[in-house]
Amino acid sequence: MLHTKTTWLRVTAPVAVLALSLTACGDKKDTSAAQDGKKSNAGAGAPKTDKTSDPAGGGARKPGQTGTGRFKEESGNITYEVVAQKVHMGTEAEAKKLVSDPKDAKGLVAATAWVKFTNKGGGVVKELPKVGNETELYGDGRPGALLIGAAEDDPGCEDTIDIENWKAGQSHTICQTYMLPKGTKSVEVHWAGEGQSASPFIWWFSSAD
Repeated sequence: MLHTKTTWLRVTAPVAVLALSLTACGDKKDTSAAQDGKKSNAGAGAPKTDKTSDPAGGGARKPGQTGTGRFKEESGNITYEVVAQKVHMGTEAEAKKLVSDPKDAKGLVAATAWVKFTNKGGGVVKELPKVGNETELYGDGRPGALLIGAAEDDPGCEDTIDIENWKAGQSHTICQTYMLPKGTKSVEVHWAGEGQSASPFIWWFSSAD
C-alpha cells in the first residue's frame, strides 16, 4: 500500500544525484509495458494478476507478490526471488531538498520503492550486488527520473556497499528513489532479469490504497 507519511524521506542527508533527465517524467511516449498496464488498469484499479508467482517473461504483480528471475552479478548468474513491498511518496518541498538546485524538483515528488531480493541459488554474491539497479519507477505509465543515493538511509533500506557474501536463502531489501510528477495517481515498480527486458515484473501501487 502507498504510505502517506512524509517523514521517511531523507531531508538532511547529502544531496542526491539526479541521474536521468527530468524530461523523462513528461515523455509522451509510453513503453509497451506501461501501455499494456494502462489498458488493463482502465476502470478497475490494478490489472489482473497472473495466478503463478513467476510467469515466464514477467507480468503484473500485486503488492507483496513475488516473481523469480535471473540476474548476472560479478560473482555469477544468480536466481532471485523479487517482491516490491511498498512505495512511499514524499512532498514537493522534500524533493527540492534532495537535489542541488531546487528548481530541478519543481512540480515533482520523490517516490521510494522497497524491493526485497532473495538469493535462490547460483552462487554467492561477494559484494556490491547490482540486482537493485534493475528497479525502475513509473508514474501514471511514464518513466521517472532516478535519484542516486536518495534511499539508503530510509528505514528498512540497505546500502549495497554494506551487503557482502550474500548466500542462497538470504534476503536483502534494496530501495530506489525516482522523481515523479506531483499528483501522480498510480506508481509502477518495474524489475526485469535476464530475458525480461520486453516484459518486466510490474507491481502497481495506487495513491488511493
